[in-house]
Amino acid sequence: MTKSVFCIAKSIDQAEGIVNNLQLAGFSYNDISVLFPDKSTSKDFAYEKHTKAPEGAAIGGTLGLSTGAVIGLLAGIGALAIPGVGPLIAAGPIMGALSGAAVGAATGGLAGSLIGLGIPEYEAKRYEGKIKGGNALISVHTASNEERNAAKQIFERAHAEDISSTEETSVSA
Repeated sequence: MTKSVFCIAKSIDQAEGIVNNLQLAGFSYNDISVLFPDKSTSKDFAYEKHTKAPEGAAIGGTLGLSTGAVIGLLAGIGALAIPGVGPLIAAGPIMGALSGAAVGAATGGLAGSLIGLGIPEYEAKRYEGKIKGGNALISVHTASNEERNAAKQIFERAHAEDISSTEETSVSA
């Protein structure tokens, strides 16, 4: 049974380090997602750009990001806007899941979209607040208890916050 493990990174640099360590531990870039605010723009509509590595790093640059190559290598990096939250950058499977939900998320905002991904409501609201505050949400899809424990250890070693896991219900790679 697939589960996702989530955490909050306090900075893009910390997020990059976590993503790099996940990849070094054998997690596929297609199983890793990152969601963070896009402070470089004031876009007020939802859109999506599908890219693959290594083009992802170039897309990041065109979106005005200062992210490094590690997040740029994730599948499906792009920008979207969720009412009440503002412009976001998403990469990995979460991009596809949120881009479809973003247009209809006016009432639920980001928390509503995260709840739709299987995150319990209280955690989704906490994550929404952290993302609005400038932090990054990282998730990794795991297929076994060993992978789940490995992901949690990577998050803990990186001093990530709000580490949790949940059963996967609606995200597909």
